[in-house]
Amino acid sequence: MSDLAGKVALVTGSSRGIGAEIALAFAEHGARVAIHGRDTEALAKIQARIDNSGWQAMSVTGDVLSLADLEAMRARIEQAYGPVDVLVANAGGSASRPQPIEDISEESWRADIDANLTATFLTIKSFLPGMKERGTGSIITMSSASGRRSSARTLVAYGAAKAGVQLLTQDLAAQVGPHGIRANCIAPETILTEKNKAWIPEEQQQALIQSHPLRRLGTPRDIARAAVYLASEEASWITGVVLDISGGAVMV
Repeated sequence: MSDLAGKVALVTGSSRGIGAEIALAFAEHGARVAIHGRDTEALAKIQARIDNSGWQAMSVTGDVLSLADLEAMRARIEQAYGPVDVLVANAGGSASRPQPIEDISEESWRADIDANLTATFLTIKSFLPGMKERGTGSIITMSSASGRRSSARTLVAYGAAKAGVQLLTQDLAAQVGPHGIRANCIAPETILTEKNKAWIPEEQQQALIQSHPLRRLGTPRDIARAAVYLASEEASWITGVVLDISGGAVMV
């Protein structure tokens, strides 16, 4: 399939998990993909999978909380492949745990906000001017079910950051639509990445399944398929959307 043939794509945080699957799917659909992460060994494994399949990819490293690093990454990609047509701001995550708001440390709060909201902002800031100059582009951000619904068990700072990513994306869509650029957000629910398979006990996985009308948990490939669609011309009149990929567990 060649839905993205001729496109140059960057997927941040793509050395493993959801980001890696999105990068693999983009390459499979004809894009030249820049994969990104801080773990060079994990990046090399994804690079090898793409190379061995006969697709095109390059690896870049850098801190998405550093605009200078992002600018250097952009320069490398443009030198090798040309300007980025599709930007997936996927890098993020949390090392915090559910706890009462008053017990959240300032350090933990800032870490989650920066890793998710600030990193997304800086990534967009670096690549957006070029898209505006060319009058085309597709930007996909990554939220979470944690930013779509409240719960006593929510990682509060992480959920707040992801809710911020959603609004940032919709504000972006409103600003850049006249420039031929689309911006959409994906909000996954529980996804069985390798990390989650190891971290969530089987008994808990079965309990979670029962909270999903489709009676299964999501896979990274479920997210990747949606990202391919949003990046492609098939979605050329879709912008400002927050797409819940949740097996029916989130209905907003």
